[in-house]
Amino acid sequence: MIQPDQDIRHRLMVARLPTMPQILLKLLELCQADGAGMAEMAKLIANDPGMTIKILNVANSAAYQRGGQKTGLMQALSAMGSDMIKTLVINESVLQAFNGFSGSASNDLRRFWKHALSTAVMAREIARAMDYAQPEEAYLAGLLHDVGRLALLAAAPAEYAVNFQADDSDGLCAIEMRTLQISHVEAGAWVVERWNLDSFMADAILYHHELALRVEGAHPLIRMVNLAHQLANHDPALPIAAEAGALCKLSGDNLLAISQGAAAQVLKAAGFLGIDLAGVDDFVAPTAVAPPAPKVDPAQQRLGDEIRNMTLLSELGQAFARQKDEVQLLKVVRQNAQLLFGLTDPTVFLMDSNGPALRGASVSEQHQRLAGFAIPLAVGGVIAEAAIQQRVDFLGRQAGLQSLADEQLLRIFNADFVLCVPMVVGSQCVGVLVGGVAAWQVADLQGRQKFLQSFAAQAATAWQALTRDRGDMDPRLDAVRQEHRESSRRVVHEVNNPLAIIKNYLEVLDDKLTRQEPVGGEISVLHEEIDRIGNIMGEFVGVAPKAQRGTTDINEAVNKLVQLFRDSKFLPPSVEIAVRLPPQACEIEGSADTLKQILVNLVKNSVEVLPKGGRIDIVNNGQVQRNGRFYYALCVSDNGPGIPSEHRSKLFTPVQSSKAGPNRGIGLSIVQGLVKKLGGTIACVSTSTKGTMFEICLPLPAAQAQAAIAPSVQDFV
Repeated sequence: MIQPDQDIRHRLMVARLPTMPQILLKLLELCQADGAGMAEMAKLIANDPGMTIKILNVANSAAYQRGGQKTGLMQALSAMGSDMIKTLVINESVLQAFNGFSGSASNDLRRFWKHALSTAVMAREIARAMDYAQPEEAYLAGLLHDVGRLALLAAAPAEYAVNFQADDSDGLCAIEMRTLQISHVEAGAWVVERWNLDSFMADAILYHHELALRVEGAHPLIRMVNLAHQLANHDPALPIAAEAGALCKLSGDNLLAISQGAAAQVLKAAGFLGIDLAGVDDFVAPTAVAPPAPKVDPAQQRLGDEIRNMTLLSELGQAFARQKDEVQLLKVVRQNAQLLFGLTDPTVFLMDSNGPALRGASVSEQHQRLAGFAIPLAVGGVIAEAAIQQRVDFLGRQAGLQSLADEQLLRIFNADFVLCVPMVVGSQCVGVLVGGVAAWQVADLQGRQKFLQSFAAQAATAWQALTRDRGDMDPRLDAVRQEHRESSRRVVHEVNNPLAIIKNYLEVLDDKLTRQEPVGGEISVLHEEIDRIGNIMGEFVGVAPKAQRGTTDINEAVNKLVQLFRDSKFLPPSVEIAVRLPPQACEIEGSADTLKQILVNLVKNSVEVLPKGGRIDIVNNGQVQRNGRFYYALCVSDNGPGIPSEHRSKLFTPVQSSKAGPNRGIGLSIVQGLVKKLGGTIACVSTSTKGTMFEICLPLPAAQAQAAIAPSVQDFV
């Protein structure tokens, strides 16, 4: 047995393990996207020359080609079909990754590949039998389920070479734990997490040796890989147990068909990968054994350990510092604590900013109850004392525990002991790293307290840097978020207006088409409203609207709007709308769309306060003088119940009104902004007996204003 300080977990951390090819990660995203087709797949594959060559070679092979004609990429993809393409991309990507593990080149990997391909093929067929949405995900999980064996071979070739050729059995896992203090299932799950694959895929690898009873309620991917692994290890000369398929609700006949059909698919996949499986079944696998403990000089061992720990801590510090947010940092801390120290479901308890307490911040799926779990420091207990005294400690099942929180933690972790490691920066404790450990691990971890503290200090430093940066950014981010929320509400509110008009006009259009009447006017209105939506959205994303020079005739805009409301049947029959306009044109400088938005908002508000019917008046009172300036005074009024007194003082402030809908209560603030955009003013008079009137004063163009001033001055003289 190798010494704890020479644990292969250390070597795994500093080993330069291969990365997963990006094409596989993008293929998985593509498989999960709605509506992704052959064109998207072709575009993805075309970006990878090696993968393109592989696809073309297969497509031009005897299996797919007829008559010797060479095909291009798109023809090749069409000929093979999407299922075959996904299988080829997955196989080739995994082959590249597996070949990147140092040590694999000098070993015969044919038995390894046969077992991996057998498990992958059976996992995919089980997925199809279960109607699982992504059978290629099951195939990939089966292909990767023993990747931990390659990782261990790369990290410890001398210790693991003989056991690498042993059968993938429960006995192998036991030998690995005794000799290396880590099993290939743990190492494999860690590698897959580093590749940023789905967490369920990591769990499928982690639990593929578990008893069926323990995973019967787990995610389907975990159950499928577990069952596929059992079938791949099953002696074909023996009958399959009747209850074996219960894990995935499959019958014995289903399993027999899957098992018998796998051999041909495995040979076909191996052929495409260039792996010759001939004679591999004649190889007699060695029994997994515990290699003898290496003899090392104690002084040399301590020096080697120190150098390895320094290298490892440097790697960890950089890994922690690269994380961009707190959630990701806690996830990386948890993954590394699990691998380095063998902790069960490591979790971080952080100091609560609202008081002297620790609060659970990062939990595994198995321990959801730890989210927000609070431990007041004043109540004492092992975890609280670890934070206060800034020391590593173990919470055990001894009698007379100091706090209820300690008892709860032991029950939640369901472990012999809970390790508590304070996360300290300088003299400040920012939290405690905790995790379940078995009794046999305690002595080892007690001898590694210095390293545990250094690990936690690296995590604490990264956490403090992230939270400090967040503290600087939070006020600015809050302001940006609030501005974005307000802008979004305004856009939704304004877009709903033309959408309502479009919806009503479509009904009018349908009626006219049924009667075979001309619809040119209605089509023109629809175009205008669609353009108006485009302008509103353009302003929201910061696109400058098209310049609209010239003037707008108020009377023409009012008449068009009223006609629009009437033709679109937007006005209920019980609501009457009356218009009074002067005979002469009343032109203002500005966009007709802006004036239209103002009037639509005001008229819609009036309609909404007249559910039982009533009258709306739009009156242009012509030129008026306000504070020495000349305006056109446009009034929109209704004989409704009036605006409640408590709302009048905040009339043009965005508020959540009592009207239904998430964006109500902001219409008048939008109106005020649009009126100001035209250089005008808006005022409101409202009573419970006479209803509500809005007066909009819009300035005369400069030339008309000068002409209006001249007679006024003459009259004064």
